Amino acid sequence: MKQLITIVSALAVGACAPESESPTTPVPDYPTATELVAMMDAGETSSAKIVAELLRRAGEAESLNAFITIDAEGALARAADLDQMRSQGNILGPLHGLPLVVKDNVHVAGLPNTAGTPALRGFMPDADSAVVAALLDAGALVIGKTNMHELAFGITSDNAAFGAVANPFDTTTFAGGSSGGTASAIAAGLAPAGLGTDTGGSIRIPAALTGTVGFRPSNGRYPLSGVTPISHTRDTIGLITWNVADLILLDKVIEPQGAAVPSLAPGDIRLGVPRTYYYANLDQQSARIIDDALIRLADAGVTLIEVDPEGIGPLVAQCGFPIALYEAVHDLSDYLEAFGTGVTLSELAAATASPDVQGLFAGITGEGQVSEEAYAAAMKIREDLRRVFRDFFSAHDLDAIIFPTTLLPARPIENSLQTVELNGEQVPTFSTYIHNMDPGSIATLPGISLPVGLTAGGLPVGIAIDGPENSDRQLLAIAATLEQIFGFSARPARPE
Repeated sequence: MKQLITIVSALAVGACAPESESPTTPVPDYPTATELVAMMDAGETSSAKIVAELLRRAGEAESLNAFITIDAEGALARAADLDQMRSQGNILGPLHGLPLVVKDNVHVAGLPNTAGTPALRGFMPDADSAVVAALLDAGALVIGKTNMHELAFGITSDNAAFGAVANPFDTTTFAGGSSGGTASAIAAGLAPAGLGTDTGGSIRIPAALTGTVGFRPSNGRYPLSGVTPISHTRDTIGLITWNVADLILLDKVIEPQGAAVPSLAPGDIRLGVPRTYYYANLDQQSARIIDDALIRLADAGVTLIEVDPEGIGPLVAQCGFPIALYEAVHDLSDYLEAFGTGVTLSELAAATASPDVQGLFAGITGEGQVSEEAYAAAMKIREDLRRVFRDFFSAHDLDAIIFPTTLLPARPIENSLQTVELNGEQVPTFSTYIHNMDPGSIATLPGISLPVGLTAGGLPVGIAIDGPENSDRQLLAIAATLEQIFGFSARPARPE
């Protein structure tokens, strides 16, 4: 059963809601960050009114289990302060008054940081993570902390401690993970944008399954301080939004250095289509949707070249898990001590609630622990993988590669812990969903997932683009152009 931590009661939320001094434009059902900022800048609404409406929706949509903590009192107070500042001509930055949600493994001062696990229920950081601090300095505010796969060790967000996160497009299916709560909240219209983390697809997978847009930046682009870790080599904070314009808005705040995102015509874009690794055993409905998306790109003038990076499958298999599992033991131990959580790694492991995470800890802390020698070998193989991608992009003069974000859409929450159905067979849940995300994650490539269509059952399908290392703003520009060509506009039914 879900155990939501709510900072104030629903009655208090109502008591703090702003009075309507003058007619204002209603908050859109599925608001984007850019339109909310524009509405506030134009005087059409206030931050306090937006926050009150989003909190009301969150209360109605509690069955989604999108949140672990809702800071209604703090969000309304911050919104009122920001509105007062605006009335005096004092604008903090481009996000002034914008409400966001934050995955519950990214520190927000004064709010619990459970990382979705029981042992950290009482851990409350006294400082914001560096990324949250940058957003707040630009005028944003945090509505709450979102639910996630326990300790970010999974892709369904079926959390035994805080409840499974439901997909707003079909609440019997999972929202993906591990940043499922952020994706679910945005897809349901409970927030315009939010933070997640991505080690091997944990932003882009839930974005694909919920019809939202997910961005994993190049490793190191966003600071990782104040984040409950898995792997310092592979972890990164990232963004989930409704559109690419919102990614660009937030990315410029978090990483203000560098050139602006350029505007690209379709004919300026050259994409590789790597069918051998990324398209094998693709769900049949997803395959039709992806193929249609590629046809639309070609018709619009985008250059598509069917070409594959050679030998990436064995390299991924040899280095991905050894790196993550070795670093998880050391990084988590260091984190628990450095931030004064009062919890040791063994205590954290003993208290885990989700069976799949329990099994993982049993392996990485016991006889199955990755040795230092195996880790060193895996890190060398990772460098080989990075070299393969660098040479591949250069040899074929590619701006990016394009492929299905996941091999299949969302599946029912029930009985999905170990396996899911794909093309008539039961396949491993975790390894199947991360299959297309793992290569770029290991090779530190920036990646974006865009929604491109719905299955016959109404479930979203996402398409991904990965670019060369540190080509983030170029990749955002490509995504903006592709988004216009795809024209995806489907939204789920309002939560009941």
